[in-house]
Amino acid sequence: MEKINWYPGHMKKTRELIQQNMKMVDLVIEVIDSRIPVSSRNPILPDLIADKPEIIVLNKKDLSDKKETDAWIRHLTRGNVTAISADCESGEGVKRLLDELTKFNENRNSAKKWNRPLRMMIVGVPNVGKSSLINRLTKRKAAKTGDKPGVTKGKQWLTLENGMQLLDTPGILWPNIEDPEQGRHLAFCGSIKDEIYDISDLCLEFIKFMLCEHREELYARYKLKEPDDPDLYCSDEFTPVSENGEYTPLGAMEQIARNRGFIMPGKRIDYERCARTVLDEFRSGTIGRITIERA
Repeated sequence: MEKINWYPGHMKKTRELIQQNMKMVDLVIEVIDSRIPVSSRNPILPDLIADKPEIIVLNKKDLSDKKETDAWIRHLTRGNVTAISADCESGEGVKRLLDELTKFNENRNSAKKWNRPLRMMIVGVPNVGKSSLINRLTKRKAAKTGDKPGVTKGKQWLTLENGMQLLDTPGILWPNIEDPEQGRHLAFCGSIKDEIYDISDLCLEFIKFMLCEHREELYARYKLKEPDDPDLYCSDEFTPVSENGEYTPLGAMEQIARNRGFIMPGKRIDYERCARTVLDEFRSGTIGRITIERA
């Protein structure tokens, strides 16, 4: 899979919007996906944020491995950056975030000897859960949500019950995703539209990762037999089945399709339906709590 050159016009406008409004805020909340804490951090944001205090919210904690998420929190928390985990769909972790915001605001007002509501900006790549977090913070449907990237289209100022003001921005990617692995990880989690990649090829890459790193979860979910040689599945060659009858990525995908009944007329495998099912079940946590990028 090659690098992605994909920079929709609204993302260019979002970068300009962030630059223009950064001086108006006291703090930045960056929402990332706890399953891919590296790939879901936009590399252009540090230059835009500069020396502003920042809280990193590792969202979707219910979908990621808890030990890995805790390790990432320890790794990311340093200097004027605080990292916390959350599940913005259920609201778990949002109180901790509000406590951190309140503490920061009290310290800021005390140091500057004024009493002004905190102004903050929320940023993040598409589909990491920014809108869900905003709705939790404001306790109303202030922001549109969806399971596809690109739902938020323009900036909006919102006021929390405690008087704090929050600037929401659309999800922003960067002009070129040079690292193919980073592009794959974003696509696995749905931060890049499925139309950008061939969905069947993307699923093969995901199954390859699962066979190497989370074989037990994959086999349990799709009722596949346990392999005798796990190194066999780390090969770049997508042959259906090895000579001793064990699954390669393509072989596993085809067996998953057979087990689920994804067969078209003429006994042909419906690869696209299989791919969408596997990726959707990963994204929803049905396969298990899986962290792709380890601390």
